[in-house]
Amino acid sequence: MDDRRKRLLFRARHMGTNENDLLFGRFAERWLPRFDDRQLDTFEALIAENDPDLFLWVSGAKPLPGHLDTDVMRLLQSFTVAGQDVENAS
Repeated sequence: MDDRRKRLLFRARHMGTNENDLLFGRFAERWLPRFDDRQLDTFEALIAENDPDLFLWVSGAKPLPGHLDTDVMRLLQSFTVAGQDVENAS
């Protein structure tokens, strides 16, 4: 794994709340190796958002802001809410 992916994986495992640490950490373990540069940029911007809001957006408890409606967020929501490990990130 390259340095950027290692850094993002570390950040995903240390989000701030235990729930997000587990959720984003597991997601990052699974998907970061497959992401292209654009998706890495999207993921990096996503994890920079407010930690409590992220959990609510991913779980669907709070409406998703338009700027976060991306393929990476939809993949994360599928990975989390549906309990499915979807195969296609596009």
